[in-house]
Amino acid sequence: MKVAVGLSGGVDSTLVALMLKNQGCDVVGISMSFYNSDLPENEKQLTKACYGRYEKQDIKDIHTWCLGQGIEHYTFDISEEFKKTVLAYFKQTYLSGATPNPCVFCNTYVKFGLLLDKAKQAGIMFDKFATGHYARIVEKNGVCALARGVDEKKDQSYFLYRLTPEQLSHIVFPLGELTKEQVRDMAHHAGLIQADKQDSQDFYNGDYVDLLDKVPEQGDIILTNGQVLGKHNGFWNYTIGQRKGLGIAYPEPLYVVALDSEHNAVVVGTGEALFSDKCVLTDCVWHHGFPMGQVMIKYRSTGQLVSGRLEIQDNQTVILFDEPQRALTPGQSAVVYQDDIVLGGGIICK
Repeated sequence: MKVAVGLSGGVDSTLVALMLKNQGCDVVGISMSFYNSDLPENEKQLTKACYGRYEKQDIKDIHTWCLGQGIEHYTFDISEEFKKTVLAYFKQTYLSGATPNPCVFCNTYVKFGLLLDKAKQAGIMFDKFATGHYARIVEKNGVCALARGVDEKKDQSYFLYRLTPEQLSHIVFPLGELTKEQVRDMAHHAGLIQADKQDSQDFYNGDYVDLLDKVPEQGDIILTNGQVLGKHNGFWNYTIGQRKGLGIAYPEPLYVVALDSEHNAVVVGTGEALFSDKCVLTDCVWHHGFPMGQVMIKYRSTGQLVSGRLEIQDNQTVILFDEPQRALTPGQSAVVYQDDIVLGGGIICK
């Protein structure tokens, strides 16, 4: 079997390539280069991120490793396409008053879409595509289904929920049954120099405002009852649930509860105002039929699974939670599970 492995230069994808090679697969490495920017550097950029200035060195390192392993390796420059898709989506979503999830968007349209198209256009043929994601592929009703990885802390099924059963039939996730600790131990045992390499911590490790190309624009900080409490320099500097950095005085702790892009206003309220027992989804994908009955939902990548059910109300898909949830954030994905299997999900719109 010929397997293309998406290589980022980190320990996860590198170990995947080595595992498959040792299993007798004909492995070819494919990487994407998309960081082409003159964004300002700052001390925060000392940490790793997907979109950042360490990309060039990462690709150089993985290319050197592939040469030593006798693995063909190709890098595709998709910086222009990345700018027109992922970065455009990121900017548009933030400036609409929502909080984007670029990793979901990138996985759907770039890593498991554009990258594979580029490879095939270059004449690279393969039977399967493998990545270092912590997720599993199982069977449900005779078709491929996405399931949570066994390592609950590292499970990445949330970011992959939009992959279809057809796409999954051509994908393998060799790390889905492993924990991160096991992966690092295996990498050490194999002598991989990436064994202790730092994981990417976020999409971008600078100030997100760098990507928005916006100048400060003063607006009001408003209490939920309409009282103006202070000023801010742009609603895009805030996110739902934020408490620190508001710069206002009030007898009780206040949190950001809404962002009004039309009026450049930041709405704040007490902790109680952050809770809601339902949310409305848009741009939904359901891989195994509309979810019926009790399900589990994850509405934040770092959040826990919570219980609820789905209904169609006024032609809208609504999640009704069994208990009120904190800081439901427009722009973020809500992913629906049943017995660890991803049924689908959508984007929270209100």
